[in-house]
Amino acid sequence: MLYVIATPLGNLEDVSLRALRVLREIDGLACEDTRVTRRIFERYEIPLPPLFFSYQEHNELRAGERVLQLLRDGKNVGLCSDGGCPAISDPGYRVINAALNENLPVNVIPGPCAVETALMASGMPTASFTFHGFLPPKSGKRQNFFLAEKNSPHTAVIYEAPTRLGKTLADAAAVWEDRRAAVCLELTKIHERVERGYLRDCAASFADREVRGEAVIVIAGNNPKFFR
Repeated sequence: MLYVIATPLGNLEDVSLRALRVLREIDGLACEDTRVTRRIFERYEIPLPPLFFSYQEHNELRAGERVLQLLRDGKNVGLCSDGGCPAISDPGYRVINAALNENLPVNVIPGPCAVETALMASGMPTASFTFHGFLPPKSGKRQNFFLAEKNSPHTAVIYEAPTRLGKTLADAAAVWEDRRAAVCLELTKIHERVERGYLRDCAASFADREVRGEAVIVIAGNNPKFFR
């Protein structure tokens, strides 16, 4: 069985009882960064599994084949990212898809996810939303994205790296103008904060600010009801 395990975004108390049980029982664990995932084992005094190895963007093919071979051999293998849900703008979907293509069993252990956490914290409409993951690193392509999505009525959820946060907000404001927005930082961590306002104000606030950690941007859809 391949267990796809959601892990805490930051606060280790958010791990589920089911996830802890599975972590105790698996034969191997493929994780984005072994140093990060090791903290869960240390916090809850769980012995590391016999096989404990890295599965991340730069070794997906090699590590993914290792996961598949363990599954073929009848082993129970866990898969997790540094925080949140594997495969949601994190490594994981390729090996999940490969396992399913071989009719190998996959079981998802749900838990924390930055998308839903940011949506709830933003105060934006949640009945219909679109998750866009990370946008292109170049401003021109980002603006093309915003132009293509300009008339979408759905709340938009975007991941962004700290070094591009101000520029991405500026690009969004240039195209989507004054919509409601929220910028969520350090979710579930000690220094968690959510800044809410209008796009232009958010863009100005983060224009020259140094930010740590990845951010989640939530922006209202193209519906006048949610502009103000």
